[in-house]
Amino acid sequence: MEARLSTAAGPTEPVGPASVAELLARGRTLCTPPLRAAVARLAPPMDAVAAYHFGWTDVDGKPVAGDGGKAVRPALALLSAQAAGASAQAGVAGGVAVELVHNFSLLHDDLMDGDETRRHRATAWTVFGPAQAILVGDALATLGTEVLLDAGLNGEATAADAARAVRLLTTATRKLIDGQAQDLSFEHRDVVTVEECLEMEGNKTGALLAAASAIGAVLAGADDRTADALERYGHHLGLAFQAVDDLLGIWGATEVTGKPHWGDLRQRKKSLPVAAALADGGAASRRLAELLADPQGRGEETEEVLAGRAALIEQAGGRSWTQDEARRQHKTALAALDEVPMSGEVREHFVALAEFVVVRER
Repeated sequence: MEARLSTAAGPTEPVGPASVAELLARGRTLCTPPLRAAVARLAPPMDAVAAYHFGWTDVDGKPVAGDGGKAVRPALALLSAQAAGASAQAGVAGGVAVELVHNFSLLHDDLMDGDETRRHRATAWTVFGPAQAILVGDALATLGTEVLLDAGLNGEATAADAARAVRLLTTATRKLIDGQAQDLSFEHRDVVTVEECLEMEGNKTGALLAAASAIGAVLAGADDRTADALERYGHHLGLAFQAVDDLLGIWGATEVTGKPHWGDLRQRKKSLPVAAALADGGAASRRLAELLADPQGRGEETEEVLAGRAALIEQAGGRSWTQDEARRQHKTALAALDEVPMSGEVREHFVALAEFVVVRER
């Protein structure tokens, strides 16, 4: 997949094959200017805090060429518009809105988890304080709704389709918050089942990726059958994405992921590898359960202790089970695409993004 992808592909314009890098770059190219414009609506100092969080500026407010994230969600929003027979441009408002909500969740997650680094630099709450991180996160979530309603007012979408998109996004946001609440509660439980973990991750990660995968199509006027199928693709893609994220949260290299080493283990998160290992019932599983139930040293474990826990998870089959689960969810996501009468080229792009999600190191 080497050919360049047009950023203005319309309903009658052929869409050539593209690399994932080009799909992600298109999402950033089309969505970043309106994303910056939306953030600029915020009152000082929230606009400056948001710009820092997005990687556009340094702590002094000077422009930098920072790492703004993978931009998977904007790329999916643009593709979903094309799946409905519209141009990629028709999905821009959806891509911006989803990215705003996604970053609301990141700002709050970093604070709740106590994470001090993201994308290889200090998190916003450590630089500007917890209060600013909370306020800016709330503001970004609100801006997402504004952007969609604006699309219905300025003719980018019909008022009815903009309202459908708002419903899609706000429902996904509620589920995302439900998932975060579940995730926090799991940290104080000795055992969490695999089923409970999958439900939590379906809310925390799957819901917003599902919205991203359908919101462009909704703005373009797609029928419910098409939107529902694209949502299912995104939901299962989100579960695959989170399964990989859970693996990286334990075994990922900090210099690649930009996240703290052993971060998930240090917080005793009941992620999929942990839940699967605890369900195994063998000697390594029982020992892991004992260690997680022991309140001594919580949050103060040494690198050696955390490495030992990672080894127990692997011995109990948690790592291999999660790898297999990522593949299962990936396969289910692709099956949902068969229900959407899109062009072969657009389907190929969805497949390429799904492959990128399950084969990554960050």
